[in-house]
Amino acid sequence: MYPSSQGVPGLPDLTHPNELIEFGSKLISVSQQFALLVAVLGIALALLSFSLRRTKLEQNHWVGKWIDRYDLLLQKLPHGLLVLTLVVGGFFLSSTLANRYHHWEQARVATVAASVAGDRLEQAAPQVRYVIQEPYTYDTQLEGKIVSVQKTRDINRFLTVAGSQIDVKIDQIKDVQDSRAVYRVNLQADYKVVNPLKEAEDFFFEISPPNGYLLLQNFKVDQDGTRLVPVNPGDYGFPFRLEAGQQSNFRVTYQAQGGPRWVYDATGQLLSNFRLTALANFPNADFASGIVPTQRKEEGGGTRFTWVFDDNVSVRNPFGLFTSTGPIRNTGILPRLLLLAPALFLWWILMLYLSLPLNLRDVAIAGAIFFACLLSLTYLSRVIDVQLAWAALSPVMLILVWGLGSNLRASLAAVIATIAGGIVPILGLIIPYSGLTLSLAGLLCVVWLAVRHWYGWYRIEQDTKR
Repeated sequence: MYPSSQGVPGLPDLTHPNELIEFGSKLISVSQQFALLVAVLGIALALLSFSLRRTKLEQNHWVGKWIDRYDLLLQKLPHGLLVLTLVVGGFFLSSTLANRYHHWEQARVATVAASVAGDRLEQAAPQVRYVIQEPYTYDTQLEGKIVSVQKTRDINRFLTVAGSQIDVKIDQIKDVQDSRAVYRVNLQADYKVVNPLKEAEDFFFEISPPNGYLLLQNFKVDQDGTRLVPVNPGDYGFPFRLEAGQQSNFRVTYQAQGGPRWVYDATGQLLSNFRLTALANFPNADFASGIVPTQRKEEGGGTRFTWVFDDNVSVRNPFGLFTSTGPIRNTGILPRLLLLAPALFLWWILMLYLSLPLNLRDVAIAGAIFFACLLSLTYLSRVIDVQLAWAALSPVMLILVWGLGSNLRASLAAVIATIAGGIVPILGLIIPYSGLTLSLAGLLCVVWLAVRHWYGWYRIEQDTKR
């Protein structure tokens, strides 16, 4: 497995027992400290009130204000603890989902990459070699004297292939071992060799089997209709002789299996009178190395690629075709949304608090609705597009929050607060224009709150709450 598919490093994950134990111990410690702080504050106010019971009225009034504030704090404390619990629990839930989703995305990318990974089938252009005798001179010492010695040595020279006509038929099959895509190639290549020298010469036609094959069958080399047999096993150099200006034709055929790519390597030679036709009998085939084919034509269920170089041309990189998987887009969207989910929940729940009266039951149900919708969005987006999934879940969320109001105006207030503080911000994080959408969501929130509280255009009576 690829290391990147293990999850986001350092992110809490509820599926890890050691992290659960560590979080539980820290939560117990913080809860004890908070309870002790509230208790100490209450005891201090009680002692202060008892000690000042016989003092001036102004001092008693000051202590009474603090006692009232402490009582208000105790009244609001359950709401604060509930929201804190939902935020902390939601953070661990969303971080776990972000880890799982990141793992799933990276595993999907690795699976797609592995389906077309592997060594490529690479066919090198043939070479026509001949040997010449080149004289050379070197100095040596003989009987105490420096003398010059003249000798000859063999030097390899190469001819340019006068013409190449290559036809390749490629079928895509599944490897039985790991189910990845491999190619089954049938090649027929005709090469024309002309002796441009002023005299007869002995040549070697050197052609190697394709590199990277898993299976090679029926590899044959013919010269003018006569099959050539290698002299030594593994040596694919075939000797022949041509008179000055004489021409000879060679044909190379074979069936090979391997790769998920097939390329032709010119090995730095000049190509002239060159034509390569590759028929890919499968979908999603594309040309490799950026060497654009002269012609591309859909044929049956596949594509025929043709490269034609009438005059001489030098191609540095191997060119041919491969299986295109298409770009894997929109990765990382859900993990980013899930990591920001606690902040989005705080945004939404604050909008609800400022829009209509809520009790503890309402807050608990609202939190459950929010994180249940995110959970559903996480797994629905594995099946359908994330934007379509959120478009389907948003009406469900609006229908559920309609029940927060005890009458029509309160229910509409809950719906408006949910659209501005919940649905639009989440939408902003799953579409390309996130900054614009979040800005519009923030503007919609402040406009609604101003209309609700400052201008009095939308009033909800406090006694309308159930």
